[in-house]
Amino acid sequence: MSGALKVHIRSFGCQMNVYDSHRMADTLAGEGYAETAAAGDADLIILNTCHIREKAADKVYSELGRVRVLKNAAAAQGRRVVVAVAGCVAQAEGAEIIRRAPAVDLVVGPQNYQNLPALLERVGRGAAVVDTDFPVEDKFDSLKAPGPEATRARGISAFVTVQEGCDKFSTFCVVPYTRGAEFSRPAHKIVAEVERLVQAGVREVTLIGQNVNAYHGAGPDGAPWTLGRLLHRVAGVPGITRLRYTTSHPGDMDHSLIVAHRDIAGLMPHLHLPVQSGSDRILAAMNRRHTRAHYLGVIERLRAARPHMAFSSDFIVGFPSETEEDFRASLSLIQEVGFAGAYSFKYSPRPGTPAADTANQVPEDLKHERLLRLQRAVERQQAAFNANCLGQSFDVLFDRTGRYPGQIVGRSPYLQRVQVRTAQGTGRRIAIGDTAAVTITELSANSLFGVLAGAPPQRHGAMLAKPGG
Repeated sequence: MSGALKVHIRSFGCQMNVYDSHRMADTLAGEGYAETAAAGDADLIILNTCHIREKAADKVYSELGRVRVLKNAAAAQGRRVVVAVAGCVAQAEGAEIIRRAPAVDLVVGPQNYQNLPALLERVGRGAAVVDTDFPVEDKFDSLKAPGPEATRARGISAFVTVQEGCDKFSTFCVVPYTRGAEFSRPAHKIVAEVERLVQAGVREVTLIGQNVNAYHGAGPDGAPWTLGRLLHRVAGVPGITRLRYTTSHPGDMDHSLIVAHRDIAGLMPHLHLPVQSGSDRILAAMNRRHTRAHYLGVIERLRAARPHMAFSSDFIVGFPSETEEDFRASLSLIQEVGFAGAYSFKYSPRPGTPAADTANQVPEDLKHERLLRLQRAVERQQAAFNANCLGQSFDVLFDRTGRYPGQIVGRSPYLQRVQVRTAQGTGRRIAIGDTAAVTITELSANSLFGVLAGAPPQRHGAMLAKPGG
């Protein structure tokens, strides 16, 4: 395909979908497609879907209703718009998507994005196409790498997929069925991708995977590397300021990874470590393969290696047969760990998963009530964590300018938004991509405010909401 074509890609869900969307855009750039943020301007609209969240498929069909209106409006103007559904809902629903939403021209699973040019050629011949096979070849070998301009446009932080798929088979989870078995990319290919990103201005890299710490990709000698060893190698790439990884499983937190937190200064002291429940009975029903004691032991070992580690997590409330005692075990775990944040969800059955057919489903109103109680507990801890940052100084990586003159915004080591004024009275200027020590002086509901360490405090006036307000 050639010519001035435009593609609009909307990502739902996890960081892996964001990464996949970028790689789809990079692959399509070689076919003459330029990205557009306006779906109404696009010749190709791709919905890159996630099947993890509640009623994920329903949300996709609702969005497809809006896309159908755009497609019909374009057709009335004599312009054809191709509509594609990608990602995990595409993998799970397959041809059913085209049956329910005839405006869809292409359904493509997450292991087949490298086939997009050929699939679009088939669509161009007038047939709706479904490609949800699990291919033998490594899709990463076929996907196009981003050019320097595309990388710079995406900012100074980037995701790099190092591992896909899941072998854990939690009873509530569709990932093993939509992403397939665990697969780890060879270490040298990951390092080469990171080096390309750094050359284009990236300063922070997050290594991602469904179970990222199950990474076992081949090293240069062919022997498998652990994630800890891979992190040491990536940390050695000149120009990398910060490293992160997500999402982890407590059962795969081995010694080499804990040591990496001790020894790699650029590995940030913030870890997302999903637990899902504080009840051993519910964890066993979920087939999570860890216990409450094991999870707490991992937290303890990480804090011993890096004393100022902060943690976030995932919780599911209202899993089948969950009692008030089980739920209170989750609340007590939250209290014991002291999370800096958490994602929490009501249990939602996923067709084809064992838990969907389990008896003793928890009533919806009870799930809702428990979710609110759990979220309030997490919010209290998050507010306390942020309050403890007042008066502290830590490095901030600046990634964008603020809304006001002289304001620049970045992320703390703990992923909090930090806003700084640099233009008044300091004589110092900070550029995007710089890292600088900041002393935190004030809080709002969603941000920290600070001054460059050593600079006189400055009030932020109307920019600053009241704490908690």
